[in-house]
Amino acid sequence: MKRVNVNSRMGSIRLIRTVLPVALIVCIGTVGLRAQQPNDLSLQQAVRIALEKSPVRKAALTDTKSAAAGVAAARAGLFPNLAFSETATRGNDPVYVFGSRLRQQRFTTSDFALNQLNTPAPFGNFSTRFASSWNLFDSFASWRRIEQAKSAQEAASHQLERSDQELVMRVIDSYYGVLLARKRMQVAEQATQTAQSILDRSKARFESGLSVESDLLNAQVRMSARQQELIQARNDFAFSQAQLAVAMGLPPENSYEPAQALSEREWPVASVTELEQAAVEHRPDLKQIQSEESIQKLSVAIAKSSFGPRMNAFASWQADNPTFVAGGGGNNWLGGIELQVDLFTGGAKRAELARQKALAEKIAAMKQSATDGVRLEVRRAYYDDDAARQQVAVARAAVAQAQESLRISRNRYEAGLLTITDLLSAEEATLQTQLNYWNAVARSQTSYANLELASGTLSVDSPVVLP
Repeated sequence: MKRVNVNSRMGSIRLIRTVLPVALIVCIGTVGLRAQQPNDLSLQQAVRIALEKSPVRKAALTDTKSAAAGVAAARAGLFPNLAFSETATRGNDPVYVFGSRLRQQRFTTSDFALNQLNTPAPFGNFSTRFASSWNLFDSFASWRRIEQAKSAQEAASHQLERSDQELVMRVIDSYYGVLLARKRMQVAEQATQTAQSILDRSKARFESGLSVESDLLNAQVRMSARQQELIQARNDFAFSQAQLAVAMGLPPENSYEPAQALSEREWPVASVTELEQAAVEHRPDLKQIQSEESIQKLSVAIAKSSFGPRMNAFASWQADNPTFVAGGGGNNWLGGIELQVDLFTGGAKRAELARQKALAEKIAAMKQSATDGVRLEVRRAYYDDDAARQQVAVARAAVAQAQESLRISRNRYEAGLLTITDLLSAEEATLQTQLNYWNAVARSQTSYANLELASGTLSVDSPVVLP
């Protein structure tokens, strides 16, 4: 039979009791750190979140709901109106008493007595009434109001579409702002390392008597400047993340890390003429102006309809009783058709028609001005995108040249053939060319997105949004 070492088992239990809480604390802390880390986010995901959460889009969406309600309200004008009323009255007015007795069908011969007609006793009446009216014909004004409301609904939908495109552009700007800030931070870190390397070499040369103290001091000043730039770059990166969160419609404390990297990308670009034509056909804001032009034309037609005849039907049923509970009284009904024609209104209708025609001419002129503005906007975006593409190639070549210049300057400084000032100038040029390159890369992405925005084709499925 095998013996069990009791002391060994007790030691193992004590070890587990000691290690287990520490392990749990470490695990919980690791989970907490992971929860605090920024979430990876693609550009398309950011755009979809913005279209769902952004308060700007929610505000624009309410306009479409309001326009839809306007269509329903305009259609309601085609239906008859029905109203109910319950009125309780009491008094000794002779006319009121005489009429109320007739309506209650309780009038008798004794009510013709002069004292009853002139000074009647107080009389009470409970009147229950249903009344209806129906506009049978108003020279087609009601139908034109319905078409006007539909045009307003179309204008609101085009406004929402354009608002979505502008929201997508804001998210793209913010997203690439984070990518660029991250690259600038990385460049600042590399520049700090380079400045530290130059400082170390300058210190070694000074201690060995190969350089003067001013070289060391210059290197220390440059190191201090690079550290300050790194601090600023890190804060700019944090702020850009907050900007992205706000553009997505989320609180600024939400931190997202872009899943994509800032790199050169190429997209096919049509000719400026084709882009202008696409913008004229697809820009939602131009379609909105077209809908507003239709609205104003219908306003002119409605003003003309006011000169035509109007025909209304009306009907009512009324019960009059001495008490609130039905009974002991009488009821009556009345119906009829009314034809109305305005023979003279002091020129008010003609003035209103002239005003509506003037507004129609104004909108037509604004439509032409907006079309010309869109064409110019497309051309500006096209040339900006073309410039950004060319600047990327130039900046890329400058980076390679600056790096090679810095390498040569280091070797010449080590050999004592170059001053510290020349070396620091080469280091500064390398830093600036790298920053210029990444600025050009980011601008090439956003300029293409702006070109799509100008042509009216920017959406969540645009090439610039897709990974």
